[in-house]
Amino acid sequence: MPDPRVSAPACGFAGPVKRSITIAGHQTSISLEPVFWRALEAAAAAQALPLSALVAEIDVARIAAADPPNLASAIRTWLFAAAIDPARPACHAAADDRELKR
Repeated sequence: MPDPRVSAPACGFAGPVKRSITIAGHQTSISLEPVFWRALEAAAAAQALPLSALVAEIDVARIAAADPPNLASAIRTWLFAAAIDPARPACHAAADDRELKR
């Protein structure tokens, strides 16, 4: 019997949707689930930035990481961090990350 505490999100489950976006003058494709596209669009609007500008900022932070993930993973991580701590969306504890990799 399914756990009543766990249910599908109101928007349902959906696989990734690929979109093309221009970053630093070149076009790239990013695959994200629709819920992440909506969250990314909302975050860009909240910061009064075009979507491509926010993605470019996330990409710069991603590239500066010691072990850069792919861009889609970086976007998902940034969005999740922003949801947890809106004041510091790009921050997360390196020690916590090392624990997860074990």
